[in-house]
Amino acid sequence: MSTTTANRNKARRGAKQNVTPSLVHWRFVVVLFVVILVFVVLAARAAYIQVIEPDALIEQGDSRTLRTRNMPAYRGLITDRHGAELAVSVPVRAIYADPKVIHDRDGFAQTRRWRALADVLGQDVDELRERVSNPKRRFVYLQRQVSPAMAEYVDKLDIPGIYLRRESRRYYPTGEVAAQIIGITDVDDNGIDGLERLYNDWLTGTPGSRKIRRDAKGRQVEILETQSGEAAGNLQLTIDQRIQALAYREIKEAMLYYQASSASAIVLDVHSGEVLAMVNAPSFNPNDRSDVSAHRMRNRVITDSFEPGSALKPLAVLTALEFGNVSVGDTVDTHPGWMRLGGSLVKDVRNYGELSLEEIIQHSSNMGTSRLALSVPKQFLLDTYYNVGLMSDTGSNMPGESSGIFHERSRWSDFELATLSFGYGISVTTAQLARMYATLANGGIKRPLTIIKNPQTEGWQPTEERVISEKNAAAVLAMMESVTQKGGTATKAAVPGYRVAGKTGTSRKAVAGGYGEEYVNIFAGVAPVSDPQLVTVVLINEPGGDLYHAGDTAAPVFSAIMQGALQMLNIAPDDKQVTSTLWMKGAASGS
Repeated sequence: MSTTTANRNKARRGAKQNVTPSLVHWRFVVVLFVVILVFVVLAARAAYIQVIEPDALIEQGDSRTLRTRNMPAYRGLITDRHGAELAVSVPVRAIYADPKVIHDRDGFAQTRRWRALADVLGQDVDELRERVSNPKRRFVYLQRQVSPAMAEYVDKLDIPGIYLRRESRRYYPTGEVAAQIIGITDVDDNGIDGLERLYNDWLTGTPGSRKIRRDAKGRQVEILETQSGEAAGNLQLTIDQRIQALAYREIKEAMLYYQASSASAIVLDVHSGEVLAMVNAPSFNPNDRSDVSAHRMRNRVITDSFEPGSALKPLAVLTALEFGNVSVGDTVDTHPGWMRLGGSLVKDVRNYGELSLEEIIQHSSNMGTSRLALSVPKQFLLDTYYNVGLMSDTGSNMPGESSGIFHERSRWSDFELATLSFGYGISVTTAQLARMYATLANGGIKRPLTIIKNPQTEGWQPTEERVISEKNAAAVLAMMESVTQKGGTATKAAVPGYRVAGKTGTSRKAVAGGYGEEYVNIFAGVAPVSDPQLVTVVLINEPGGDLYHAGDTAAPVFSAIMQGALQMLNIAPDDKQVTSTLWMKGAASGS
């Protein structure tokens, strides 16, 4: 009994006491606290991102989805006076690489495609791969301004990291005919020479832009903003492309035929001073830069100065008429055909004896012009040369234009004044000489030369200045007509059907210590004499054959250019003798 009781008591002492469990266990509290804390942190972070500092993530999102695409702005057109295109911009492609993409996508593994790419670009494959070997670079041009066919071929190669980019290229439809006037652009379409450089800002437009949003696959899903660019300006020249092409053909053929180092010509409208043609040979093809060199790019009509020789003799006669010490019907004694001035000799090819003013020009008498020049005050003679624009630029505003070479002296010897009268001791450009003859043809009114049709002022007229009396200008012009007639020095300059006035100039080129054996041949002329419309000046530089007088070289080239220009402009003939001859031929043929 006692044992049983003892066992029961022992069992009761060894049994665990039942504890009533709490409603919320401490571990549940911890988990709940952590969950609430997480949500609080997320809410705080969301509030910080959405309200306090949203810009950073917006910027990151936009950087992945927003793109700004530039809309191309092509360079403005250059056209002639009739709208014929002389310079246009055509769309082309540029091939470029992203070296990082090439490395990330193992683009170099496609060996055959890299060889094909190198072949079409005309480059060595190893050098091509070397250019894109740096994975830290993101943009490398492989070739600019490629043809559409080449771009399409490269696109089909589908090399990772090789892309195409739109750009434009300048194209010159007339090629070498007007190359020195228009100039060229560089690979970025910026003008670097000629009118392309002078009017670069006007010809260059501002590209427009379009902001778009893309999806994850790069597809356009939304246009957010469009900004219009500024259109490029077009440039219209006074050049008549028909006359320009004719003049260039004649000049190029003359350079080759007479084995000359170069040749130039300019054609002017007498009444407006507009340049209808300005050509030089040798020239270059602006669409193929392989033959481009400094001497081919030079616009010699405005950059190269030379001693004009006898082409200035009409100015000496004009000076004497303007001063008033001679009249149109007077004569000058050139006997015995030579004279010494300060130890130097001035002479004619023979003794002409008494010469009228017209005969002085017709026979190109050094003695006659020297006596006329010495008969007027020195300052009056020099002022006349200045007034007709021989010592200043022509006003054309062409890049690289020279003002000529003239050394003003405090004291002049008689010999220096005499040589000035027949075109030595002064150097002028072809354009300056053309302007002087245009002033004579225009009745003594001097106008600046223009090569741009002003796009902003309709009806704009250039400034003009009377520098010679109309009476004396007309008299000298009539005298110069004898040069192209029988007995003159330039009968080959005559134009069938038209009365032509002009003057030859054959001068030796100056060298160190005197004059060498090379010649410059010039013919400057006006037509038609009854109503002057055009002035043309032709220069043949250093003819290398047996013919070295201007009457044999420059004169026939002048005739061809002037004849073609007069016909193209529908200028009526004024030579009645030719009209009669044509009628007789027609009657003989029974027409």
